[in-house]
Amino acid sequence: MKKYDEDVMRRLKRMEGQVRGVLRMMEEGKDCKDVITQLSAVRSAADKAMAYIVASNLEHCILEEQEKGQDSGKLVKEAVELLLKSR
Repeated sequence: MKKYDEDVMRRLKRMEGQVRGVLRMMEEGKDCKDVITQLSAVRSAADKAMAYIVASNLEHCILEEQEKGQDSGKLVKEAVELLLKSR
């Protein structure tokens, strides 16, 4: 089982609070521009969290492959594809 870094979990909890804030803004009838600005911040935070998770996992996997004497090029390609697919 993969153990996720506390930093990334804090980021996600912050995002959770941001999403609650967006919902509250919508319930209060706030301006569309303000809602979109906050949603954009949530999306940016999600992108950064995904990149962090992929990067830390990639680092771990590359070290494992190197210890086995195997080529890690395939892992890098898969990580890039995963990030591109998430966009």
